[in-house]
Amino acid sequence: MDGMTATSPGSGLYTGADPAWTVLDEAVRRFATRPALNFFGRRWTYAQLNTQVNRATTGLQAMGVQKGMNIGLCLPNTPYSVIMYFAILKAGATVVNFNPLYTESELNTQLQEAKVDILVTIDAAIVLNKIIRLVDKRVLTTVIVCTMAGALPFAKSVGYRLLKAKETAEIPETEAFISFTALLHYGSNPAPVMVNPAEDLAVLQFTGGTTGIPKGAMLTHANIVANVRQIVATGNFDFGNERLLGVLPLFHVLAMTGVMNLGLAVGAELLLIPKPDIKLIMDAIYGGRPTILIGVPTLFTAISNAATSAGKTDLTFIKYCISGGAPLPLELTERFERISGCHILEGYGLSETSPVVAINPEAKPKAGSVGTPVPGTVIEIRDPEQPTRLLPQGERGEICIRGPQVMRGYYHRPAETADVMIDGALRTGDVGYLDEEGYLFIVDRIKDLIICGGYNVYPRIIEEAAYLHPAVQDAIAIGVPDEYRGQAPKVFVTLRAGMSVTPDELQAFLKARLNKIEVPKLVEIRASLPKTMVGKLSKKELIAEESAKISAPGG
Repeated sequence: MDGMTATSPGSGLYTGADPAWTVLDEAVRRFATRPALNFFGRRWTYAQLNTQVNRATTGLQAMGVQKGMNIGLCLPNTPYSVIMYFAILKAGATVVNFNPLYTESELNTQLQEAKVDILVTIDAAIVLNKIIRLVDKRVLTTVIVCTMAGALPFAKSVGYRLLKAKETAEIPETEAFISFTALLHYGSNPAPVMVNPAEDLAVLQFTGGTTGIPKGAMLTHANIVANVRQIVATGNFDFGNERLLGVLPLFHVLAMTGVMNLGLAVGAELLLIPKPDIKLIMDAIYGGRPTILIGVPTLFTAISNAATSAGKTDLTFIKYCISGGAPLPLELTERFERISGCHILEGYGLSETSPVVAINPEAKPKAGSVGTPVPGTVIEIRDPEQPTRLLPQGERGEICIRGPQVMRGYYHRPAETADVMIDGALRTGDVGYLDEEGYLFIVDRIKDLIICGGYNVYPRIIEEAAYLHPAVQDAIAIGVPDEYRGQAPKVFVTLRAGMSVTPDELQAFLKARLNKIEVPKLVEIRASLPKTMVGKLSKKELIAEESAKISAPGG
């Protein structure tokens, strides 16, 4: 079997043969008096955070939570997110992350698929009212309710209770609902729980958001610990002195590992922001002066735009940035670097890999690449049609991953698990290639491929060409039905504030930069494009929209 792979050394050092809560335990041992959490100015030291976790763990055990149970977290970014994540793990149970903005139907489906009986949530009406209805339908038996006001500094807490009363749900006075405060009344000495890091599940992380039906990726304790250590090994961190902006939602795998766990592992102060509101973000940036930003391209765009509009463009306190989840336009990197002096390092990962697979090295980042494998990781490029065959360097094929961060499989889905494994490696469904130095370049997702008259067209190539136009802010390319070619490319774009371009002008611009098959048949300019909760541009809504046009009468 000939072909090229990219491997980072040191696999034996990143096996992650420890329980996932050791990330917190090690941080407490090293940084006990340092600030761990900052929520609108209210701070918790690492020692205080540890006490809260131990009290919550004891409370969970008093409720009967034990090894093997799946406990749901349905929270915005708050101190409760961190406390309850580690309390669930220390009780021996598995964390199941849920987006608080999911519809009642989406929550119902995933709660039942993950076999969750106990859920931790917030008292915001937009969230809790859905949960109350699910309890009434007996989808859930027990709900632990955290109050937003209870996490705020005293003055802000009083103001929140007065001004946000209509946005706060009344907690039912039934046995099914337990307050977070009541959970802490059982002491702070939880019973030790033994886990097998290589086998026991720490997190059940649902995939999806941009494509496909969500599936529960089974991430073991070893997966979680290994990936944190892998990321730490790639950066030059100032342990105990970093501040990390926590705006990506912690229920998302990138933030769970790259914000919360990474932050704790390096002894950082996490500046938690409960929603992606640009005013809250900029207030946290100017007030908290974060040294580390982990985000998606749209976050860096929003920060650059807001800083420029406010005329406050000195962000040189930011020292380390990683972007993942979507292609990173070169123009954005250069614009952000001008105001921060910090180069955005593009990375790559999936829910199934805990999630990080590759990151551009600080010493030698390569434009257009998502970097080299994190330590202990092997990247293979395989022939999508003959997946047992490894492809040579530079040839495009399916990206496959081996490493200690690769999931155990999909929860209760053995057939789907078998479909994504080949010779012990994870098939990602992404198309890419490795260069002569082992840097990985992403071309596109296999499922997003546009087939034009028998030719393969990769939407990402069209999108990258669109980003070269100075007026384009965001771009999504998809395939639409075409009578002659079967499919034809269509690109949707949004424009930068104060700039303009017509569809015809943009199409002419793309003609000069793409081959004839790749040039979009249609260009549509919109005020906004669909995004996932984490801020990634999402194709599925546009694909559904175009499909509906075809199936509609007269379509």
